[in-house]
Amino acid sequence: MTHAQTVDFGKTAKDYAAYRAGFPDSFFEKLVTPAFTGQSGSVLDLGTGTGTLARGLALREFDVTGLDPAPDLLEAAQLLDQKAGTHIKYITAKAEDTGLPDESFDIITAGQCWHWFSQDDVLKEARRLLKENGKLIIAYFDWDHDCPPVMEMRKLRSKYNPDYTGQDWPLGFYPQKPEDLTFPGWVPEASFLYTENVPYTHEGWRGRIRAYAGIGGSLPPETVALFDTEFAAVLKKNCPEEPLQVPHKIWAGVWSLAQ
Repeated sequence: MTHAQTVDFGKTAKDYAAYRAGFPDSFFEKLVTPAFTGQSGSVLDLGTGTGTLARGLALREFDVTGLDPAPDLLEAAQLLDQKAGTHIKYITAKAEDTGLPDESFDIITAGQCWHWFSQDDVLKEARRLLKENGKLIIAYFDWDHDCPPVMEMRKLRSKYNPDYTGQDWPLGFYPQKPEDLTFPGWVPEASFLYTENVPYTHEGWRGRIRAYAGIGGSLPPETVALFDTEFAAVLKKNCPEEPLQVPHKIWAGVWSLAQ
């Protein structure tokens, strides 16, 4: 069974919004500090998806704009914002070519998406968009590949999407390790890395995997449905406990422009 490896997260918008856990409160407690965002400012969140990072900052009084090339995800983000009681301006565009004015933002963030970008182009765009003393923050919230619920998914994914090669890089930081994220003309200032368990029911974990690039993002709907049916049986047999405890690595780094 061979499938093209084009990923379209717009196809996963419903499951993405309903089941994909966002950055936890513990992440924002570490992020909204003097070393990273400070206590206020204008933020552009690249690859915002359903707005998990953008919403967390908006709820903490930042002025946030979210940007993503998938309008279906942005529509889901707006519904989640309404439920959360906050407002974010959303723009449908690519991170490499935002169309936004020069020197518009104090902070640019990229949560769980840096690996999808043409990094040289995004760095050039970020340099253009940041105000003086602006900051670039890259963050990841990624499951531990060696925990049973993820291992069972990966085994079954090899059956339904054997050509998929994404998101199996060391440590899951896509594809670099955190210490390898170095950018000419940018100065690393701080970082943090820790692990936290995320609870999922079987239904929730299945939905989370349907929102995953290697399944819902790259397979046709009929194949996703076949995968999901078999995955439900696999979880019941091999991971019967509920809720599942899925350890996630949570990391962020911050850079400023070299003077």
